[in-house]
Amino acid sequence: MPFDFEAAVQAPFRMQPGLRRLAAGAAQLSPVRPGSAHWRAKLAVLSARAPQALCAAPGFDVAPALQALCRHAAAEHPAAWTWDGARAQASALGLAVAGDAVQPLGSAADPETLACLRALPPGWRLAGLLSLAFAEDFAVLDAASTAIPWLAVALPSHWAPELKVGRPFAAVHAPVADNALLLQAAQGLARLVSGADHWERFVWTVSPHRGLAAHPAHLPAGGWEGLAVADAWWRTERQTFLPVPGAAQAVFTILVEVQPLAQAIDSPARAARLHAAIASMGAEVLAYRGLADVQGRLLAWLAARC
Repeated sequence: MPFDFEAAVQAPFRMQPGLRRLAAGAAQLSPVRPGSAHWRAKLAVLSARAPQALCAAPGFDVAPALQALCRHAAAEHPAAWTWDGARAQASALGLAVAGDAVQPLGSAADPETLACLRALPPGWRLAGLLSLAFAEDFAVLDAASTAIPWLAVALPSHWAPELKVGRPFAAVHAPVADNALLLQAAQGLARLVSGADHWERFVWTVSPHRGLAAHPAHLPAGGWEGLAVADAWWRTERQTFLPVPGAAQAVFTILVEVQPLAQAIDSPARAARLHAAIASMGAEVLAYRGLADVQGRLLAWLAARC
């Protein structure tokens, strides 16, 4: 499902849950193939710095959540993913994982993915296969504690997964500007998304960085310095929640997409809508999003396109 611009870009801008029920039949996962942008970005992260992407709280049993995710993937995309309860197979990658064993499917096996998975710690190989077979990143939300005890996030949007794992929702979002609505809703949100229904929400920002992977420790230097607004990037997330039956948990999926700002803002109506949202941001929100020094230039560029 694409990013819903009209639903996500609102004025006045507020940090809020913004949940809506998934439409019947709406997909939560996006299969990818070797060579795609998401596969390349994830492969680079999982090959070079997997501990920053694959994180678990001590003692957390992720098996029920992984099994729920594998079942859902097989039901939603049977041509891309199969799961028999013990063995997962990603057809496009030519690989399977059974227990801790990575199994190449003859000449169909992608050699780079195979090397990456075999280099991962044994307990992370199924998560690695899921990460490289689908564009989404994954995390587990525990309803009782509101903690995030497990993450497989190779493409974070300016945050560090290794610093968030095991922390409650309120602590994870404490640095977020204008976060009052989010924090007030934490317990109710966790109960809601771990119930029977499936949910989605959308997040966006304007960024000077084009990369899908935006871990703060690995961003290129420079930022907005010397960058024309016309050369900026529109970074979005579609987030969905998949309940884990019987576990009071939800698998949180995050689909990051990045495209040129000039391509995303392709009509006067979109320019006006984004102008209103950015114009309504307070100083703390602008600082948190790294837009304080560029707000005026952004608004002028958008006004010229209205």
